[in-house]
Amino acid sequence: MQMTRYVVLPSLLAAVAFSAGCVSRSKYDALEARLKTAEDELGKRSKAIAELNTNLKSEAEKAQDLSKKASNLEQKATSLEQKASTLEKKATNLEEAVTAVRKDKSALEGSLNQVQTDNDRLRLALAELEKNKAETEKRVAEYQNLLSKFKTLIDSGKLNVRIIDGRMVVALNSDLLFRSGSSMLTTDGQKAVQEVAALLQSIPEKKYQVEGHTDNVAIKSEKFASNWELAAARAISVVKKMVDAGMPDERISAASYGEAKPAVPNETKEGRAANRRVEIVVVPDLSKLPGFDALRTLDKKPQAAN
Repeated sequence: MQMTRYVVLPSLLAAVAFSAGCVSRSKYDALEARLKTAEDELGKRSKAIAELNTNLKSEAEKAQDLSKKASNLEQKATSLEQKASTLEKKATNLEEAVTAVRKDKSALEGSLNQVQTDNDRLRLALAELEKNKAETEKRVAEYQNLLSKFKTLIDSGKLNVRIIDGRMVVALNSDLLFRSGSSMLTTDGQKAVQEVAALLQSIPEKKYQVEGHTDNVAIKSEKFASNWELAAARAISVVKKMVDAGMPDERISAASYGEAKPAVPNETKEGRAANRRVEIVVVPDLSKLPGFDALRTLDKKPQAAN
């Protein structure tokens, strides 16, 4: 419709021009040429506009498609962000778990080292216990052997074998060995001491200490100023007789306690008689006791200067 209007317009203008008689032919032709040029330009522009409209519609469709794709991509991006956040949380949890596992591993390694150390200590302690057990069994066997050797004298009431303060002790009643207030062995006392010496001498690698004891009745004579001197003299008399009987003198010694270590209370006659005694102590071998190696190490260290 628009193109028809453009075609009619030149004819109409021509008719008007000729009828009016005011436009020459040359001017008319020029105007018509210009009009033609304008119409061609207009046609080109109309075509360009149509193409632009077509392109615009296509681009609009593309834009709409891209918008949909962008929306989809945005949704996917949001989903990926959520997944990334979830993965980040999981990674954080895993890192915390790994840290906890490392701590647990370190703690377990420390515990393992402690267990190994404790096991080493336990093995040493067990070895020490086994050693102590063997030594204890040996001492028990020695005590039983001592009881067996002195069974006849024990049964006759001449002596008694006991464990006193962890030591094996052969106790002889002084009243059977000495007269009251005397340190000289009686004939029966000499026989008893000789018999005891022979039995003790047969036990290898043992040393003995003869200890003199009295009751709490004070003595004061020209020979003995106190019970301590009397007990010492009696212990020495027994030692001499044992040496005479064959006991090596390096295996025996004498000591005196006087009335300081009563076996029983001195409240009765029988108690005082029991306290008047001579004890032959089996001297323990310190090298067999626990801790001896440590003591020997200390003994080897140089002493500080005074």
